[in-house]
Amino acid sequence: MEFKFGGSETNQKTVLGHPSGLFVLFFTEMWERFSYYGMRALLVLFLVSSLLDEGWGWERSDALVLYAWYTGLVYLTPIIGGFLADKVFGYRKAVVLGAFIMTLGHASMALEGFTNIFFYLGLFFLIIGNGLFKPNISSIVGQLYKGNDKEKDAGYTIFYMGINAGAFLGILLCGYIGEKVGWHYGFGLAGIFMFLGMLQFYFAQSIFGNIGLSPKQYEDLDDTVEDTIEEIGENIEDVTKEAENSKVVRDRITVIGIFAVFTIFFWWAFEQAGGSMTIFAADYTDRALEGSAANTFKIVNTIITLVPMVVITWVLAMLFKQTFGKYAMSNVWLGLSFVIIWGIVLWMLKREFEADATEVPASWFSVLNSLFIILFAPLFSKIWESKFNPSGPIKFAIGLVLLGIGFAVLAYGASAIPEGAKTASVSLMFLVVAYLFHTLGELCISPVGLSYVSKLAPLKLVGLMFGIWFIANFIANFLGGITGSYIDQISEEYGLSTFFLIFTIIPFAAALILVIINPIMKRMMHGVK
Repeated sequence: MEFKFGGSETNQKTVLGHPSGLFVLFFTEMWERFSYYGMRALLVLFLVSSLLDEGWGWERSDALVLYAWYTGLVYLTPIIGGFLADKVFGYRKAVVLGAFIMTLGHASMALEGFTNIFFYLGLFFLIIGNGLFKPNISSIVGQLYKGNDKEKDAGYTIFYMGINAGAFLGILLCGYIGEKVGWHYGFGLAGIFMFLGMLQFYFAQSIFGNIGLSPKQYEDLDDTVEDTIEEIGENIEDVTKEAENSKVVRDRITVIGIFAVFTIFFWWAFEQAGGSMTIFAADYTDRALEGSAANTFKIVNTIITLVPMVVITWVLAMLFKQTFGKYAMSNVWLGLSFVIIWGIVLWMLKREFEADATEVPASWFSVLNSLFIILFAPLFSKIWESKFNPSGPIKFAIGLVLLGIGFAVLAYGASAIPEGAKTASVSLMFLVVAYLFHTLGELCISPVGLSYVSKLAPLKLVGLMFGIWFIANFIANFLGGITGSYIDQISEEYGLSTFFLIFTIIPFAAALILVIINPIMKRMMHGVK
């Protein structure tokens, strides 16, 4: 019997028109992103907090350098993790092992009060675990579909929503608990859901059939050979054309390299979100709200928290309906995670409503990125499908301009802060608007860049090209953290406004260069749109 989707018979049961296994991956990735972004939201804040606040009292520059190394290395290890999965572990074992190692990492960070070694050991485990987890769960998603590009694209879109749902909840809850209850509890909470996500995936693995097994684990060689022949048949024409015209291949690879260079400029500035922008939120933003302002925030925060939770819980119920009989243990662990998360959400909202005044957590602003992605991603998808569908370089240029506008807003908001000031009370709306423009810019860069890598790369070099893309992200994150570490030095000499102007001018300049070279790049893409 031939199945529509890859994997087991149970995987043919659909949720929202997609295989059930997609939503197993959706929730696994959601909890992993919950743990990653939840911890990252606390990292710099914890390091720079005073000893009296149970932080480490680091200088901002030192904290941002550590942040640079951490966020950079999490983009390097996936190259190694992907290779090991291809040759040794298989995707599924790599995901489970990666999730387990990251759980150990969060647990270790939660125990940093005993000795500083636990903190650094935790970061090490998170970097290694991420390398095994990040590239391989995405690979399983692609193999659920049999050559239907439209269905596959839609599947990745749903999967991407899981990423942002996890980031949203992780930043919101881990950030809140870390800042208002205790840093250790925030770090520990991130680990709890990573552990539950691992168990949910582990007990549902068989839903994927032969997908994601190690090279030595394939039990049905005939199916493997058949799939391989089918894949070759689908792509042989493209391979032939590429072989006939090596210049086309060289040109397209060059374009990927150019995109990679410009994506460095974007992420270099964008990743200030977890560094200098977090410091700006903590020390320079008026986050204390009273009266009507406090009530308005409580209502808005409640809405943006409960609506995604209700939607995700509805998806959970549909997955239960299709898979509970076959994968009861997986669903029990997944259900338990939702019982816990709902308990924490309701406790947080009740606690805030009972308070006479409220202080917006500094980490809360990072939530806006995920929220705006959820709101605006469908709009951008429709725009790119319409007649207004500019070339890749122009999309990149638009993204860089939007990013620069966001930092221009911050520069304007910081213009009244005296040189060398360590604190201020700038309206939080400047950060809200900045995050809006940054997210709109991201929607022009991130999915577009990945799409063009897959379309431009020769079939035999797709893995290598994505590896180069990861390296570009490593460079961007590392340089972003290092540049952010100069926030005090620059603000003391020239003012905080000047610091943010740097991240305004450079993206604008990069966008201008892209517009100028757009005709050349379009020719070098040789028909790829």
